Amino acid sequence: MVLSASKWEEAPERITQRVEVISKEEVLFSNAQTSADLLQSAGNVFVQKSQLGGGSPMIRGFSTNRLLIVVDGVRMNNAIFRGGNLQNVISIDPLAIGSSEIIFGPGSVTYGSDAIGGVMSFFTVAPEIDEEKPGINGRALVRYASANTEKTAHTLLNYNGKKWGGVTAVSYSDFDDLVMGSHGPEEYLRPEYVRPENGQDVVVSNSNPRKQVPTGYGQVNLLQKFTFLPWEHFTLKASLIYTATGDYDRYDRLIRYRNGLPRAAEWYYGPQKWLMANVTAEHKASGGLYDHIRFTNAYQRFNESRHDRDFGDDLRFNTMEEVHAWSSNLDLEKDLGPYVTLHYGAEFIYNAIASEGYSENIFTEVRETIASRYPDGSWWSSLAAYANFDYHPDRRINFRGGIRYNYIDIYADFRDNNVFYDFPFEEANTRTDALTGSAGVHWRPSRIFQARLQASTAFRAPNIDDIGKIFDSEPGSVVVPNPGLKPEYAYNMDLGFQLNLQEKLKLDISVYRTWLKDAMVRRDFTYDGRSQIEYNGELSDIQAIQNASKARVYGFEAGASWRISNTLHAKASVAYVKGVEELDDGSESPLRHAAPLFANANLEWKKDRIKLDLGMQYNAEVAYDDLAVSERGKAYIYAEDANGNPFAPSWYTLNFRGAYELFENTRLQLALENFTDQRYRTYSSGIAAPGINLILALRQTF
Repeated sequence: MVLSASKWEEAPERITQRVEVISKEEVLFSNAQTSADLLQSAGNVFVQKSQLGGGSPMIRGFSTNRLLIVVDGVRMNNAIFRGGNLQNVISIDPLAIGSSEIIFGPGSVTYGSDAIGGVMSFFTVAPEIDEEKPGINGRALVRYASANTEKTAHTLLNYNGKKWGGVTAVSYSDFDDLVMGSHGPEEYLRPEYVRPENGQDVVVSNSNPRKQVPTGYGQVNLLQKFTFLPWEHFTLKASLIYTATGDYDRYDRLIRYRNGLPRAAEWYYGPQKWLMANVTAEHKASGGLYDHIRFTNAYQRFNESRHDRDFGDDLRFNTMEEVHAWSSNLDLEKDLGPYVTLHYGAEFIYNAIASEGYSENIFTEVRETIASRYPDGSWWSSLAAYANFDYHPDRRINFRGGIRYNYIDIYADFRDNNVFYDFPFEEANTRTDALTGSAGVHWRPSRIFQARLQASTAFRAPNIDDIGKIFDSEPGSVVVPNPGLKPEYAYNMDLGFQLNLQEKLKLDISVYRTWLKDAMVRRDFTYDGRSQIEYNGELSDIQAIQNASKARVYGFEAGASWRISNTLHAKASVAYVKGVEELDDGSESPLRHAAPLFANANLEWKKDRIKLDLGMQYNAEVAYDDLAVSERGKAYIYAEDANGNPFAPSWYTLNFRGAYELFENTRLQLALENFTDQRYRTYSSGIAAPGINLILALRQTF
């Protein structure tokens, strides 16, 4: 069954778009350090990293705030999700995930703003209620990985009575600096780094240039869930999730040079903290307005901060952000006869943003107020209603159509920051709306062949990050507020086929095309006739997020699964995407978040207490001419081609994984990733990937 497409359990043959499921067994076998690594290991999502504590998924040419993250039915995206690379997905503990589903393509009808390229839906482990045999069970895990000296400990308890159940999970991970591979571009090496000595910044030689100093960090994850069945057909659920990292360095900012010296002595994120409290009530009934109703209320708090200091400078610049997010979702399911099912509902979201900025002298500890990254006290709200209709006259065909209306209200007060920049406006109160729809068909003429076709629209409403942000987008440029934004729209066509030959060989292919209109992009900007302002002591070009572009994206995804025998199974997948966006002068540039062609192949053998897997990952080259214009200016994260231009070389890894049931409830897992020790960076990443990596894990269930 699939949960994410309509928010209700339904058979895959009812769905008219591509959805991939990562099962509980796949989650545990992957031994992923973070949920970003889990998505990448599944082979369906491309992941960019600017630092070890990161992971920004890319799906079908879109990324960051054009993708939606959902956890237990609650949207994680908030009003400061940016267009630059995001690392919020690492807040989701992979060891506490029961399963995950990825919707490819627009999901705005069901989920609203941001679901342009796709939806990543994570379902945390749920309490197991056994009315016949109440009791306690659980698991514990310890894990070590050599590439970054990972040390992880995890425990999970499931306990229940006849009418209730609970789950408690705790995970802690400590990561040291990441070591890259031996064979690859020398440009990726880290020959030196900055270290304070006797009150001064000095450049010191790195005793191991393959060690990316500094990249290590730590993280703790907590999960508490309860389920209560007070009477028949009624369920109450409550959950609390808390996760926090330590400080972690933004590695790509630490490898930039200016006049032969490192540009930054420090550039790090403060602890990334996420708290989510969720209470859900469900009721099943026959007759009336619904057969199944779910009412979900959630509160989330996000904390993040940025801290940077130039080489040799006494001043450290700091910005601190906190977002309080409240949401309520009412979702209903109703059968309108034997052939028609209606899913409908309403949603309310409110985000409040607190933001401050200050500079600090590292010697005297004297602080002075500076402009905050976002307008302090701003808020963002959304009110929506949606409906999805399913018509399934027989088992061979299913029609689906849906519509959603969203009203968005945004307020930002710029007066505090006007003290520093004298903007020509004091506040912004932006009200906008969006109407989206979808229509599709899933046709199954036989057990061998299936086809699906869907046309859909999606939107992303401007948020506080778009309208009110002040930050240095790149050396010598600063982004300033722009209150005049409106939503961007996507129009998508998606066609898929599946062949199933005697339940042994399965082939699946999808082709798609997406048009993006009124795209919100960063462009040069002026106000009061000025094209430059001073930002943190540096004269910088003014830029702003503007509805100044349009884009086209097209591509295909293909997968094959071959059950060779009862013990041997092979599978492979490949994804290709091509995207272009319009520039200010009317010319076109490759789309920044269009990943290169990437492929995966695995051969799995499983018998009795042993499971073995031999896999390969491959990424194609991105030549200089195929780099987005914005990426060509980041030569420091790329290799150099024969003409001295930046480019992303192709790469591959070979990986081995194994699991052995030592005893009835004890599993030993071993993996040797990238065992040919390749040195590579995934496209657009600022940090090189792990070299040869030995992973050892011991899991005990009880």
